[in-house]
Amino acid sequence: MRIHVFASGSSGNCLLLEDRETLLLIDAGISRRRVAAALKALDYELEQICGVLITHEHSDHISGLLNLAKGRDLPVYAPHTVAARLLGSLPLLQDNLCVIPVGEPFRIGQVEVTAFHTSHDTDESVGYRVAGEDVYAHATDTGCVTEEMRQMLLGADTVLLESNHDEEMLRYGPYPFPLKKRILSARGHLSNADCAAFARELSENGTRQIILAHLSRENNTPQKAMEASSHALEGLSTALFCAPVLGCLSLEVGKTEHTKLAEDALC
Repeated sequence: MRIHVFASGSSGNCLLLEDRETLLLIDAGISRRRVAAALKALDYELEQICGVLITHEHSDHISGLLNLAKGRDLPVYAPHTVAARLLGSLPLLQDNLCVIPVGEPFRIGQVEVTAFHTSHDTDESVGYRVAGEDVYAHATDTGCVTEEMRQMLLGADTVLLESNHDEEMLRYGPYPFPLKKRILSARGHLSNADCAAFARELSENGTRQIILAHLSRENNTPQKAMEASSHALEGLSTALFCAPVLGCLSLEVGKTEHTKLAEDALC
């Protein structure tokens, strides 16, 4: 199993997971052109994608979805309320939508997928656990680590986990107070400190790779996010990576090797 992070952050989120012949996207918050360019750099074509897993309906996760699916028999997987929100804003997706259960595994090609709820300021948002040759778990856009999340993330070989903001940068930064309050809430975004604390728990339960994701450009830096989690992981063997806003981070699940494509490869 390999994963390729095409984009991560408030300007767009999209990840490719490949397990043998099964190719899945998680979210489509970047343009069809950028997705196609990223796939081409990996010697894949859009037509090889088996489906798109959607976490929630915020624009940075779905802005490229309609153009990606338009004119194609491309399944778009989402839980009930997320699917309803997608239909409300993108009615042309009706024939592509596949409503999925939360907490119950289902199969796509050669992998087993399980959705689980995250804690975000929308009617429903989810992460995904994908089991094939290895186990990958994906959790962004959550204000806290719930028990449901904990149970689904523990034991995964590789976990992509939100490390959105440095609390001090956010508190003293330029955002208006209501927005700061929203981000800091239990239905906002996960801080570096909270991510780091859970990263250690993940490592102690067998996770071999952690990818820090959805970093805020205004309220965080890759250095601050990496320092917080690196400190928490001292003495443990888990490899730590930071998802780029642009460019492509490629990992073999459960291994320490990775590659990173230049930003201009995706332009």
